Amino acid sequence: MSFIYVIYSDKFKRFYVGIADNMESRLKCHNFGKVKSTKAFMPWRVVHLEELNNKQEARLREKYLKSAAGRRWRKNNIITGD
Repeated sequence: MSFIYVIYSDKFKRFYVGIADNMESRLKCHNFGKVKSTKAFMPWRVVHLEELNNKQEARLREKYLKSAAGRRWRKNNIITGD
């Protein structure tokens, strides 16, 4: 099983989309500054999580969520609390 996740930085109003096998561990990596692309925008919180059957399906879903259509989907379907 693989997870596709969307995390959000309330402080900077930014999203990040990624894949993980262990979501708890991966979120800790983001919030401890171990991920170069998210380090400057801490703290992060999970706003969307999907469990997929394998990495291949997860990669396809990640690619979609990072596309223009996926950004529109995120805007319309993920509540950030802002």
